[in-house]
Amino acid sequence: MILSFLIILSVIAIIGLSAGRFSKPNKSDYYLASKSLSPWLVGLSAMATNNSGYMFIGLIGFTYLVGLPSIWLMIGWILGDFLISKTIHKKINQETSKNTNVTYASVIGAWANQGSFITKFIGLLSLIFLIVYASAQFVSGGKTLMVIFDWDLWLGIGIGSVIVFMYTLVGGIRASIWTDVIQAIIMVISMIILVVSCFISLGGINIAFEKWSLVDNYLNLFPLEIQHSIFLKLIYPLSWLVAGLFVIGQPHIMVRFMALKDPELIERARYHYYIWYLIFYFLAFCVGMLSRIYLGNQKIFDPELALPLMALELLNPLMVGVIIAGIFAATMSTADSLIINCSGNISQDLFKSKNFSNIQIKLITFAVALISTAIALLNNNSVFSIVIYAWTLLGISFAPLIITLSMGNTISVKTYLIGLIIGILSFTVINHFGINKFIYAGFIPFCLNLSYIYLKRKLN
Repeated sequence: MILSFLIILSVIAIIGLSAGRFSKPNKSDYYLASKSLSPWLVGLSAMATNNSGYMFIGLIGFTYLVGLPSIWLMIGWILGDFLISKTIHKKINQETSKNTNVTYASVIGAWANQGSFITKFIGLLSLIFLIVYASAQFVSGGKTLMVIFDWDLWLGIGIGSVIVFMYTLVGGIRASIWTDVIQAIIMVISMIILVVSCFISLGGINIAFEKWSLVDNYLNLFPLEIQHSIFLKLIYPLSWLVAGLFVIGQPHIMVRFMALKDPELIERARYHYYIWYLIFYFLAFCVGMLSRIYLGNQKIFDPELALPLMALELLNPLMVGVIIAGIFAATMSTADSLIINCSGNISQDLFKSKNFSNIQIKLITFAVALISTAIALLNNNSVFSIVIYAWTLLGISFAPLIITLSMGNTISVKTYLIGLIIGILSFTVINHFGINKFIYAGFIPFCLNLSYIYLKRKLN
């Protein structure tokens, strides 16, 4: 088990380190791979980065708890992502080509044409949210090794951190993307192995449905809390569309499409992205549903440990090692992207005038990695909650602005900030009063933020 796990991790590390041989000592190459990426690299890398430890640990744990209603996350998330990508991805790639900016924040700031304030503000928000986001990835890997190998949580966090440190320092975004490709393949293979093993062990899909039907409300299409409200049944799936739409507010994902060598290749990149995305998300949903059959309704149990526990029960040690490597691959494919993005926030967005050297940029990356690891060691809360919060706050902060810009409209700093305050305050209220039990917590804040911006433009 340990041997197969370590072999796969070693392959990932070697691929990441080898990217350093092709790196050039400049910021464009370190943060944007010199805008040289092919469509299939962009597609697979974006999929692996999007489907992080959250998918292996958080989403599977959530599906274990709620059952079939979690399918609305998959449908809404992918559909919202797809719809917004039809208009935004190509425009962001085109904006990237207009100047020498290499970070998401600096590209959006130049697009907004409001001086350096928007760039610095977006850079600061990204830095805060994404460092916490990265820490959640290390926690998810640590939780997995804690269950499988009975190692301390800190050791699992440390292993993931060290591997990510090594290849991000050497190869920058190119190393991140190269490793993403092998990580994407490992992620999908590991999930196929587990799903097929589950159904074979059960005796078929029909047996699975019989067992699910014995769990109260598990096969209901909507959560128990909204069963008697037609309005909430309509708004619940719609709200998860917004979660998918928020992909345009995720710098670590959007930078992949910024690095595509030709904006005319966006459609091909999207094809690779969504094919792999659909396959992986569906497999993760199936594993979450099946975990309830194998693990039962345990009271003293962390649902986010469902996947590794089920792997132990069903598979031989060699295959368990592959599954654990798949989880680790997912965490690293996102953590490395987040760390590099945070490095860019500091060196290119907040302190661009300093003109950092290549060595200084790498030292900043190293410092960011250390901070995210420290946060992971100090805060091992629910991976699902941390990722949902970070994803939502980034979406509320940036998506209305980008949508406005993509429509050819201008926006003042004052209007942007007031809309953002409205969004953040409403998000806080929704979480405080538990309204997020009925709809995705980012839905109302996004609508209020975007509505304010729209009305302000109309009144002016």
